[in-house]
Amino acid sequence: MQKLTTEGQNLVNNLSSRYNLSHDAIIHMISAVNNGGGTMAQFNSPELGGSGQWMQGGMTMVGDMFNYGLKMTVDNLCNEISNALMTTTVFPVIPVGTPGSNQCWPVELGIPFSSGGQNNIRYAVFPQRLAVELNGQVTVYDTLDHNIGGVSQQQGGDTSLTFSSQYGTISVATLPIVSGNANVQATPQTNFAEPSPQTIIQEEPVMQEMNITENESSFNIIELIEKLSQLHGAGALTDAEFNNKKAELLSRL
Repeated sequence: MQKLTTEGQNLVNNLSSRYNLSHDAIIHMISAVNNGGGTMAQFNSPELGGSGQWMQGGMTMVGDMFNYGLKMTVDNLCNEISNALMTTTVFPVIPVGTPGSNQCWPVELGIPFSSGGQNNIRYAVFPQRLAVELNGQVTVYDTLDHNIGGVSQQQGGDTSLTFSSQYGTISVATLPIVSGNANVQATPQTNFAEPSPQTIIQEEPVMQEMNITENESSFNIIELIEKLSQLHGAGALTDAEFNNKKAELLSRL
């Protein structure tokens, strides 16, 4: 069980008594709201209908979607917790830059543009960096040329993380690691606006596909040149590699 301050334990006792919930359920919800910066929470509590989400002033979702009484309970509870977190030190203060701290990322990264948390994962976005804490372990990723608009976690036990950028929805696991260990699972990339730098992981099979036979149609060759151009635009090919391969394909028309 997570450690609490004396004030935090008093808060848990009070909420547990008034909402008729176990101490574990209250602590889970306090952690969820705290990880969400006090304005949101993603939780999974059997006593509160399983998986659910709460957003201050927004929609509350619970596993039993038509149980409006449960929704009201979650909303009231989370609002109380949010208000308490502004004036109460619930968890012992942990030095900045260490696992478990509200600022678990390395101090040299500075102040994040945005941060948030879901379940047992927290994240913070910096210039060209994304810090992710999973189960107390922090990994820092190079965000390349992505403009990160938000990070999300798949529901359930899966620890897969994705983020939205100008290129669509991208798996965090495809980003280069700057420090720490790879601790999230890759998920398929979807909804691409343009090819992303992660297309580099597809370079080998695509380049093999470029080795077409003489009886391939002109249409296929043109299609392969387009793929080649995408790889080049994503930074997977140098100018020389792109020009050489393009010339080779054009010679087969």
